[in-house]
Amino acid sequence: MRFICDAAGGQTWFQIETEAEAAQESELMRHAVEKHFRRAYETASQSYNPVGVPYIEQEIRRATHIQRAMPMFLTLRDDEGRPLVTAMLPPAKQTDLTSRPVIVGQVNSDPYPEHGNAIDALARHFGIRLDRARCFPYHQA
Repeated sequence: MRFICDAAGGQTWFQIETEAEAAQESELMRHAVEKHFRRAYETASQSYNPVGVPYIEQEIRRATHIQRAMPMFLTLRDDEGRPLVTAMLPPAKQTDLTSRPVIVGQVNSDPYPEHGNAIDALARHFGIRLDRARCFPYHQA
């Protein structure tokens, strides 16, 4: 995992970079981020077109392409390393306005009441809007 930014109360946002990290997040948070990570990785990998790239550089450039093309998966951890919130943000250069961030807590619960300040810190870090109405997919009636 790669450090992204700090949040109040000793909480920290990290980027999930591997399928193993996504699998651990899924297990600890009891949701399906691993499945979404795997699908996004596969889609990004398939979109790589190495035309004109020397053979010896193709795998290096594939990894860079995948990193840029797939959504960013993040985890909010407390000061003891326990996961609190999982976020999926569109790729940095996303031009598809239909893609939206997804932010969930344990078992896909609403993380905003308890971790809204940490989500705001993430929004400030990336300079994007991460409000509940847009990012929490399981609205309560």
